Amino acid sequence: MNPNASASGLPADGPYLPPTDPWLTVLHHDSDILVVSKPSGLLSVPGKSAELADCLELRARETFPTATMVHRLDRDTSGLLVLAMNAKAHRHLGLQFERRKVQKRYVARVWGDVGSEQGQVDLPLVCDWPNRPKQIVDHERGRPAQTGWQVLEREQTPDGDPATRLALFPLTGRSHQLRVHMLALGHAILGDRLYAHTAALAVADRLQLHAERLTLYHPAGGRVMAFEDPCPF
Repeated sequence: MNPNASASGLPADGPYLPPTDPWLTVLHHDSDILVVSKPSGLLSVPGKSAELADCLELRARETFPTATMVHRLDRDTSGLLVLAMNAKAHRHLGLQFERRKVQKRYVARVWGDVGSEQGQVDLPLVCDWPNRPKQIVDHERGRPAQTGWQVLEREQTPDGDPATRLALFPLTGRSHQLRVHMLALGHAILGDRLYAHTAALAVADRLQLHAERLTLYHPAGGRVMAFEDPCPF
């Protein structure tokens, strides 16, 4: 059975139809780093099968042959990604992510009216192996995962149901962390084909999660650099 398939045999995240216009959006590049904006629906790196070959990393290499991916975003998440242009820069950036030196801010629209103005989720995550690639909270086997959040705006869906726009600050980088942590709060991200209930899925044509801001140390010289990619929803 395809490990990325659901019980129905369909891909767990839906058919792979990556957007092609624009093909690649470059926000910054120099001899050490390449910063791009990934659209929702495009893989960060190639999948295991031929039909999943198209991805941001390969598109970037068409113009920047030495570029390599340092971190990833879920297929349906949009926003900022940084690639390294050489091996030294890759090691430097990789250590920054590993040691949590990189600051990340996401924007998400979630179902319901989030009660408080800010908070933090501290729940360990592990792969839900029979239902992979889904992740679940597991206090015995899960790896530590922390997400800070802050209310940006209280909104409504087109049907008049309450929704909340949040800033999310992942302190760790587990697979599907933001999606599962919001679900655990009782506020699924709108348009989430893996985790949202029917009503929250129906009100958005894409996952309402965007990597808006990224702050890191440049591999050459160590100066602080901040990049922003305005939220498209």
